[in-house]
Amino acid sequence: MKEDFLHYLWRFKKFDTLNLKTSNNEDITISNVGQYLELAGPDFFNAQITIGNQKWAGNVEIHLKSSDWYVHHHEKDAAYENVILHVVWEHDTEIFRKNNVEIPVLELKKYVDNSALVNYELLMTPKSWIYCEKELNSVDVFVVKNWQERLFFERLERKSKPIEELLVQTNNDWETVLFMLLAKNFGLNTNGDLFFKIANSIPFSIIRKESFEQENLEALLFGNAGLLDEEKEDNYYKDLKFRFSYLSQKYQIERNLFEPVQFFKHRPDNFPTIRLSQLASLYHFEQNLFSKISAIESLYSIYTLFKVSTLDYWQDHYQFDKKSPAKKKMLSKSFVDLIVINTIIPILFAYAKSQGKEISENVIELINKISPEKNAIIDKFSSFGIKSANAFETQSLLQLKNEYCNKSKCLECAIGMELLKNN
Repeated sequence: MKEDFLHYLWRFKKFDTLNLKTSNNEDITISNVGQYLELAGPDFFNAQITIGNQKWAGNVEIHLKSSDWYVHHHEKDAAYENVILHVVWEHDTEIFRKNNVEIPVLELKKYVDNSALVNYELLMTPKSWIYCEKELNSVDVFVVKNWQERLFFERLERKSKPIEELLVQTNNDWETVLFMLLAKNFGLNTNGDLFFKIANSIPFSIIRKESFEQENLEALLFGNAGLLDEEKEDNYYKDLKFRFSYLSQKYQIERNLFEPVQFFKHRPDNFPTIRLSQLASLYHFEQNLFSKISAIESLYSIYTLFKVSTLDYWQDHYQFDKKSPAKKKMLSKSFVDLIVINTIIPILFAYAKSQGKEISENVIELINKISPEKNAIIDKFSSFGIKSANAFETQSLLQLKNEYCNKSKCLECAIGMELLKNN
């Protein structure tokens, strides 16, 4: 048994509340269980409880055993001085405040129906992937859909945190932050962190100034990525190398030595050379990109905005000095969808928050129109009966798996609580 089960029992009063007594046989009446904080300090804040003939307002701490109070050194922590009731599963020792006054204890196991414990153990028995995998498709669709909406916004909140940090670093320059986020996502999982470092190493004011020459943007990005460090016979390579040297001196850019870009295990269309060229092309053709994105009202408008390719050289190259069959290398619809999911919607959400506004309905419509993502997590949920119609739902399932299932937070999950109630 884990403490989260006791939190669940107390929070939702899943026990006999009519005949409660302390370990010292005093009557207990619960007027308010308190606010579940999930922070440092007591578990429930500002509860209202009558013990004997005295009504108390204060905090409630919950443990598996009374002695855990001393194991966790609460007797030395002033934050626990206002605890009015110690709720435990098993009472094994008395607990005292600093002034030697005993803290009342409620031993919960005396008041919990055995079926609740059986249901909890059934739910928390390890399965092949997640605890509730065998029962997922039995949960009411309304419960699942409501929970998915909450999960989606939790995920957006999580994604907005690093954006807010970047805004502090850039003095609220939304265009700069967008450039760094786009660079990261153009690099995908393998090169994303490196592309972010590259974007962060080039003042965006320089990107603005040089955006009228696409080759200059490529030179800055390729040079800082370490892709121009060798000697090659390729004329375009020599041109970029010359431009990078000139621009570095012109703007006094100090070259940072980053980890090498990764080509291994990438399909050629995802090679860092191609993605950096497409990023340079985007900023060549679209100045004031954040202003345009913040005014967008349809997914079609985003596809139009991101309808960019590479410079001609890359139409028959994936790497310098190596010719390949000619192919126009446009940003694909599926790639732009990833950009919308991982960059555009999070930054629009953060922007709305900064303006004190709620995220607009058209932004929600955007993600509802994007096809569901394809990955192992989404496929697994589908095999257990939770199928996704769009990216709104797949994003919520990723949040569910990463933040709840992986962390065994079944009793903080609407699905877990529904199963515990219904079993």
